[in-house]
Order: sequence, then structure tokens, then C-alpha cells
Amino acid sequence: MTSTESEGIRLQKVLANAGVASRRVSEQLIEDGRVEVNGVVVTELGSRIDPEHDLVSVDGSAIQLDASKRYLMLNKPVGIYSSLKDDRGRPDLRRFTEQYEERLFNVGRLDAETSGLLILTNDGDLAHVLAHPSFGVQKTYIAKVTGKVTAQVLAKLTAGIELEDGPISADKARLLGTEDGFSLVELTLHSGRNRIVRRMLDAVGHPVVDLVRRQFGPLHLGTLGSGQLRELNKDELGAILTIARAHGPEARAADGTAAEASEPTA
Repeated sequence: MTSTESEGIRLQKVLANAGVASRRVSEQLIEDGRVEVNGVVVTELGSRIDPEHDLVSVDGSAIQLDASKRYLMLNKPVGIYSSLKDDRGRPDLRRFTEQYEERLFNVGRLDAETSGLLILTNDGDLAHVLAHPSFGVQKTYIAKVTGKVTAQVLAKLTAGIELEDGPISADKARLLGTEDGFSLVELTLHSGRNRIVRRMLDAVGHPVVDLVRRQFGPLHLGTLGSGQLRELNKDELGAILTIARAHGPEARAADGTAAEASEPTA
């Protein structure tokens, strides 16, 4: 909670330390009413906060004040297992995380045959919200499948199909193109069930030949090359932090171990 007394740190200094803007520009953001602390707009330059407990946002986008937290995007190649210590000695994520001092873990999993966007972090609260299907964070996949996918098949995927572990439906499904007996299909869903994209497409008669996750919530893979890793930029980080904070205490109750295990492979 903000205070004009001597405790805490001045809000403009906290914003500057977090890389939001210079001290002077941060002061202007506060005076313009663009900064919130714990959901309340703060306009007094003398306001002080506790960075360890207070939640700050600028223009509605959450700001991370904890410099120990790290957020990375990986374009996971085919053949890499989504584990930090594969019990069978197969290629795993350690080749990407060992260069960092922090204990990073993956947000959910992609099976070895699936490539694409995978988030690595040491923020357990955020990871739990992004990965767990109960929070409804959508993931978008591009699948190359055998056969010509029709409008009727797409409608069936969104209307719902019955699998051995219960009914499932895609949030969105669209055909991107067909060529040489194959189709490119874009599927968006929030389910975290094991190998769900492959099983859904197999169930409608179009087995997957190649599968890539292109989007995870507000994050897009973009031009990041296979096997490449990068830090999230400020806008990306703000977007996913805002999603995590929207779920309040339910998200903050999670820990890193739970987050890593919360989403089976796609």
C-alpha cells in the first residue's frame, strides 16, 4: 500500500529501477494518472511502496519489480524433450537453461515431435496461470496433416468430438491451405490434455505429420528460429503478468513445481 511516510521506496524510483522509464518520465507518468498500485491510481510523487509486496501497473499493464525473475521464449526444436532432466538420458531442455544462474523451468510441455513456443521462467505463480487449463489461456498450433480437410471437419473440431478421455472441442479451427495430399490447419484451444492436438486431428481422420505451437496466450513465436532463445520484451512481459495478476490469490498460491507439471504435452 502506498504511503507518504518514510517507509518504503518512492514510486518513481521503483519504476525507474524496473526499467519502465527514466526517473523524470516516471514522475510524469504518475502525475498523469497512468500508474496504479494494487489497483488504485496513484498521482502523488511522494508516494512510497514496498516492491516486495505491492503490485504496480502502468497504463493497465503489469510491471515486474522483482529483478530476480526471468522470462524467456524458446523455439523448441523437434527431438528435444520438455524436461530439465530426462530420466532416459534423451536430449532435454538443459542445453538451453544451463547458461543461466536461476533455476528455470518450462511452462507446460511440448512432446518431442512438436516444435514451437515454450516459455522458460522461474516465476511459479505466473507459470501456473499460463499452463493450467482451468485459467483458459489459449494456445495456437499449426498442424500439417494428411488428406484434404473440409469445412465439415473444421466445424466438427469446434463443435466437439469424443475422445477416450472425454469430450473436447477447439476454440477455433481454420484451414490455411492444401497441397500434394496434405492440409495446413490452425487450431486454437486451452485444453492441457496429453497430446490433445494430435489426438483430435487423428480422431477426425487427419493424422498429424508436423506440429508447431505458434502462440501461447499473448505471446507469438514470430521470427524466432528453431533452437533460439530470447528474453521477453517489456510489452510481452507486461501482457502475461497482467493475465497472471487477474487471477489474484488463486495464482499466487501456486509454486514452480506445480507449474512445470500442470500442462501435459501437446
